[in-house]
Amino acid sequence: MNHNESPIIVGLDIGTTKIAAIAGRKNEFGKLEILGFGRANSNGVQHGQVLNIDQTIKAIQQALVNCYESNKDLEISEVYVGIAGHHIKSLQTRGDIVRQEPENEIQSWEIDQLINNQRKTFIPAGDQIIDVIPQDFHVDNIQNIKDPVGFNGVKVGANFHIITGDRNAIRNINRAVQRSGLETKDLVLQPLASASAVMSEIDMEAGVAILDIGGGTSDLAVFYEGILKHTAVIPFGGENITNDIRLGLGVLKSQAEAMKVQFGSALADEAKANAYITIPGLKGMPAKEISVKNLAQIIQARMSEILDFVSYHLKQVGLDSRALNGGVILTGGGSQLKHLIQLTEYTTGLNARIGLPNEHLAPNHIEELKKPMYATCIGLILKGYSDYEHKYKEFSEKYKKVEVPKTLTVPTSEIVQPVTEKDTHDITERKMKFWDKFKHNLIDMFKEEEDQIIK
Repeated sequence: MNHNESPIIVGLDIGTTKIAAIAGRKNEFGKLEILGFGRANSNGVQHGQVLNIDQTIKAIQQALVNCYESNKDLEISEVYVGIAGHHIKSLQTRGDIVRQEPENEIQSWEIDQLINNQRKTFIPAGDQIIDVIPQDFHVDNIQNIKDPVGFNGVKVGANFHIITGDRNAIRNINRAVQRSGLETKDLVLQPLASASAVMSEIDMEAGVAILDIGGGTSDLAVFYEGILKHTAVIPFGGENITNDIRLGLGVLKSQAEAMKVQFGSALADEAKANAYITIPGLKGMPAKEISVKNLAQIIQARMSEILDFVSYHLKQVGLDSRALNGGVILTGGGSQLKHLIQLTEYTTGLNARIGLPNEHLAPNHIEELKKPMYATCIGLILKGYSDYEHKYKEFSEKYKKVEVPKTLTVPTSEIVQPVTEKDTHDITERKMKFWDKFKHNLIDMFKEEEDQIIK
């Protein structure tokens, strides 16, 4: 594949706390060159679901503005979008087809037909199939085949992992993306996107559980012997921890978030018993002393609950500490909590490590994108390239002349300003309107709140 003719793939991560848009293209070494990056605060999403479409549209538009600001030559019309939320469910099915020409070798179109047949699987009313993932194939009496193309036989079949979601929740995501002037190329389950960004082939063979701790949900994907065995969405994330701190210690939400990031620990035993945080009083009220140990106890309680769900799901599919030699890979923004690795190992009995998307990035990327919170977005781009390599004729090449910036800077704004939204797909015209509206109001994107909150 000539990398100069490779399409630019854009991942759009619509999260509970942030919306990120990253544009990338693979180079001749198979690494992602980042061509644009934008981020914005997310206001219309709760627990991974788009609830307020108008607010979500404004946040998507702001992320696009920031992405364009990082590379003026960029044009975006199609995006791969991550999906999560507690409405996500999964089921296992088995299907096969009798071949019309059994004397010939199995062709890829027959496998596509086999997979598409599973989209007719009966699911509860109100749900919709998001993805059909083959696990292992069989041809006649030969079992556990990874790729049956080229085999010969009368009947070919497979075990499938089918992911479903609430029809209205899916419609809200598609509507928000479409009214932002974009087209959804595909919806991808967030833990699968994160897994592709932080996991290697060795991890898949060894057996590994990927836990993506986001703002509204914690997403789980379990791989064993190179096969996706299980997916689950745990309805708790970093926002729940912040709210627990806010209620438990009687502080503002912004203060709770800053304390969690700066002083928080997932292990109360590791927190100093005599350390305190001073919170300024409101409107003349006296300052408040917060115990660092109390803070850690609140965080540990909620994180232990999330990890108990992980242990439960692993037992449900019969994969325990003896089976998953690769252990647990923690990613997402919530994985950056101090001492989380130790708590994970203690709770699950598995080895744990932080998963970073570094392995797939070309050297020109900015340091910010090394953080685990961008694993989903990087994984969405990789999913796009997986599609491209299988069905490259369906992809447009109109972006191929965009050059990789010599220096890619962090976009300067994540504050969402009011935008006059018009239902149009002319992204070039929209970009100019955005730029005229926002170019005078941009501020430092990653300015840390704790500098203002905690003295």
